[in-house]
Amino acid sequence: MKLYLRFLSMHLKSQMQYKVSFFLSMAGQFLTSFSVLLGLYFMFSRFNDVDGFTFQQSLLCFATVLMAFSIAECFGRGFDVFPLMLGNGEFDRVLVRPRRAVFQVLASKMDFTRLGRLLQAVLVFCYALPASGVTWTPDKLVTLFLMVSCGSVVFFCLFLIYAGLTFFTTEGLEFMNIFTDGAREFGRYPFSVYGRGVLSFLTFVIPLALFQYYPLLYLLDIKTSVLYMLTPVIGLLFTIPSYVFWRFGLRRYRSTGS
Repeated sequence: MKLYLRFLSMHLKSQMQYKVSFFLSMAGQFLTSFSVLLGLYFMFSRFNDVDGFTFQQSLLCFATVLMAFSIAECFGRGFDVFPLMLGNGEFDRVLVRPRRAVFQVLASKMDFTRLGRLLQAVLVFCYALPASGVTWTPDKLVTLFLMVSCGSVVFFCLFLIYAGLTFFTTEGLEFMNIFTDGAREFGRYPFSVYGRGVLSFLTFVIPLALFQYYPLLYLLDIKTSVLYMLTPVIGLLFTIPSYVFWRFGLRRYRSTGS
């Protein structure tokens, strides 16, 4: 843990060397996701609700997914740029060091400009929490914490799978962005609005709905079972196949010769 914190401090100091560039990049990240927020606003300016959910309730979905994604992308950026490490031969050096490869890749890159998106998620939460009509009891605050924290882990697992695929393709596969950037875009609405088939896929295959849709039902008192509160924790089981797939790809790695 101490070593990881050293890497974190090193990356932060490095990126803060050019403060103007850093804060402009943060502002760019903020404005990029702000366009999605505007789209959400204009949608609800024409319709009172979408699939029974109000604008303020959809903002809870938007902020939860955006915050979870921003945290995962900030600290899991090493897996997102892993194809570059693999292509230039840098990963060969990783394998001869006395640390786990997954840790070294994780610590190799952190992008703190993603905090611009995180800031927007915080601001949206500041508005949506009191306006959503949710009675914020301690168990619902715990549920909200689980939604964000477990959601970050799920997105991190998707980055890990993306890196694992690179062992077989050498270059990154853009279709994985459907589940990362795509989830950030489409997660502004409860996943039920996309139909039962999509909801089932995002429940049993890629467990995005486990931290976004089902606990939202608990927050809104649509469902009162504690199981709905704990679905984000169930989503953590996704770490098992994700890591197994990473190990599977690692065992079959062959150097690019770069």
